[in-house]
Amino acid sequence: MRPKIALLDANVLYSAPLRDTLVTLGVFGVYSPRWTAQIHEEWIGNLLLNRPDLTRRDLERTRDLMDFHLPDALVSEHESLVEQLSLPDANDRHVLAMAIRGGAQVLVTFNSKDFPRHELERWNLVAQNPDEFLVSLLRADAAQVTRALANQRARLKHPPLSVAQFLANLKLQRLPRFAARSNRLAMICRFTPRDFPFVSGAARNRAANSPAIRRRAVRFSRAVARRRA
Repeated sequence: MRPKIALLDANVLYSAPLRDTLVTLGVFGVYSPRWTAQIHEEWIGNLLLNRPDLTRRDLERTRDLMDFHLPDALVSEHESLVEQLSLPDANDRHVLAMAIRGGAQVLVTFNSKDFPRHELERWNLVAQNPDEFLVSLLRADAAQVTRALANQRARLKHPPLSVAQFLANLKLQRLPRFAARSNRLAMICRFTPRDFPFVSGAARNRAANSPAIRRRAVRFSRAVARRRA
């Protein structure tokens, strides 16, 4: 079964911890993320407005890292679709156009109310907030989601986080249901940075053991570690 394709709105890429979770899950092949240069510019611009301690150079390095490790994520040539769309706020039409052009089944946004169901159904799309989306990924492939989260936690060095601290941080990203389910998984299996046994051997699918995904995950982890060093 092919991974779900999801367009990530700028508002879900604004927070670094949530962005890291979404990107890591994409690198591990749990789903296929999509974004555009316009979405990149929106989350970067909003961060620069609200966080004077950050620099454009650092944020653009993060953007470039995302694009490098997920080369299929960057969507272009969506502008021709905008005029065909009808939304309560015309300024949101470009987001829907990006999702359609990227072949997404899900539009992940904190503003799902801005995307009426009847309009999304025309394009076989649903809007979900990040909590709903991540819970759906966890239900579909708990083994690979847990492996990705363990990798994400292992990369956090300044400061390192315990499992409890890591899961508490997830909850702070407006992910209460996902954090609760991840916490239950942490109690069932050994939530460690190494490649560990999961709830059951049957939970491992071909994607979880794909050499290509493993290599991509290793490259991604090393690149993030170098950036943070």
